[in-house]
Amino acid sequence: MKLTFVTHLFDITASFRQPSDISVSDQGLIYVVDGVNNKIKVFNQKGEFLFAFGKKGRGNGQFSFPMGIHTDSNDKVYVADSGNSRIQIFTPSGEYLSQIKLPSTGVMTPDPTDVAVNNRLNRLFVADNDNHQIHMYDLSSNLLLSSHGSPGAEKHEFRYPFLMSMDSDGYLYIVDVINTRVQVLNPDGKFVMIIGGWGVEKGNFFRPKGIALDSGNRVYVSDSYLNVIQVFETSGEFNSVIGDPLSRSVKKFISPVGIFIDKKDRLYVVEMFAERVSVYHIEKQKR
Repeated sequence: MKLTFVTHLFDITASFRQPSDISVSDQGLIYVVDGVNNKIKVFNQKGEFLFAFGKKGRGNGQFSFPMGIHTDSNDKVYVADSGNSRIQIFTPSGEYLSQIKLPSTGVMTPDPTDVAVNNRLNRLFVADNDNHQIHMYDLSSNLLLSSHGSPGAEKHEFRYPFLMSMDSDGYLYIVDVINTRVQVLNPDGKFVMIIGGWGVEKGNFFRPKGIALDSGNRVYVSDSYLNVIQVFETSGEFNSVIGDPLSRSVKKFISPVGIFIDKKDRLYVVEMFAERVSVYHIEKQKR
């Protein structure tokens, strides 16, 4: 089996309680969603704690079990405030700016688990986990433009969409958890393709959770049950599995959930039940 090796750099531990997602700003600040503590914790490039913001509540800047996070090209910080059915927007230093309250377009109370922003088109996408939909907003007005998906296992249907990532062309990669696959939508929300499927062999998923793209637009997907991270081409073709350079074998994580790859091709892995973020350098692959 082909392996993509990663070299361990450091771990981030800061009294996390079931952290779920991570984003790194263009300025290099590391934002971690500390969900059970209802906080966002912020670190520098060495993994040193800088500050935190948020607490339990329903007011501006407060959270109820936040899940996903995104930093855009303007360094604004977007948090999927799951229990409050909204997206909150902050400055890089954690000052509250505004919010988007999710509409009741489905049967269940809106449950935002992740957010992604396309600054070029001024659009914001939200994964509504319990209603099996992806909502698209106009960022200039915060108004809902369209909702995509419905419960099911066909194309453009979802069963608990969770975390998302966006490539350099604005294509959205959505982890469709119970359908054990990744669905790809174009910048207008139209279906493009499916990556993966159920199974325990290479190219399959059991409980996919997190997703990220590297500088070569390769797609990395974490599996919280198999405890591995797999790599795919944007065509959907299986590329490799993250490997340990010392043992020359598949690297096992502890409940990997949110993942992120920064401009230096450093891989950040949120290991939820280990209550840490592990940081690695990705070795270059030959195309």
